[in-house]
Amino acid sequence: MTQTPMPAAGPFTASFAWPAPAKLNLFLHVTGRRADGYHELQTLFQFIDLHDTLYFVPRGDGEFTRSGAPQGLAEQDDLVLRAARAIRRASGANLGADIRVEKRIPLGAGLGGGSSNAATTLIALNRLWNLGLPNDEIARIGLSLGADVPVFVRGLAAWGEGVGERLRPVVIDEPHYLVVTPPVAVSTAEIFRAPELTRDHQPIEFADFIAGHGRNDCEAATCARYPAVREALAWLRERTPRARMSGTGASLFAAFAQRSDAEALAAQLPSAWPHFIAQGRNRSPLLDAIARS
Repeated sequence: MTQTPMPAAGPFTASFAWPAPAKLNLFLHVTGRRADGYHELQTLFQFIDLHDTLYFVPRGDGEFTRSGAPQGLAEQDDLVLRAARAIRRASGANLGADIRVEKRIPLGAGLGGGSSNAATTLIALNRLWNLGLPNDEIARIGLSLGADVPVFVRGLAAWGEGVGERLRPVVIDEPHYLVVTPPVAVSTAEIFRAPELTRDHQPIEFADFIAGHGRNDCEAATCARYPAVREALAWLRERTPRARMSGTGASLFAAFAQRSDAEALAAQLPSAWPHFIAQGRNRSPLLDAIARS
């Protein structure tokens, strides 16, 4: 699913387009709970070729403006602004930026859109402000914003452990995915608070996943609270048993070797369920943007 970014308007016309890709959790196990309340996880992250696009115009007055924010998103919850302020604070630079985001990744869908936007903001401002911060430092700043941010900073498909920050790059197949996103926004915090959530899944190895093991431990809690997710997942599994939920939902996905097979199943979907077809990617387009910048 190759995308051509829309041309930016106004002061963004001459600014560089920075991609922020979506991801899938190909499985998600909750292996423990830490004293600080965070959960220990095992997961496998893979990017897909659906992405938001961010534009930046540096400012020298320390101010930030933001356009393209989703309606109703409070400033304190805006990961783009939080990332911009976090890297400014870490660097000590008194700089700012005008930032525009073209959203394509559904919100509250388990596809990592907010975390990806944050990672792209950190990477882009590090370059545009000539800060020279190493990638490890950028990933550390990213982790303070969210557990998924470091994988987007690193830009490679990865086996993730800890809260998701211990990453080991992997090379896996890049199938075509039918991604179905029922029209609900799932609260990640709500799902991880669920009393019935499995929190003691025994760790597996990468070879176990390749052999067909692995599930999403959050599916039961999400499906219990969001009937639309439960209904869509049941529908998919009747037709492709290995369909799975990404993250805490709401997005569900099924993998196909051929795009035509994904298209055939998509044609049968009830019209009430938004969906798209995308290909898995082991390398983020953000890495190519860094090389061009």
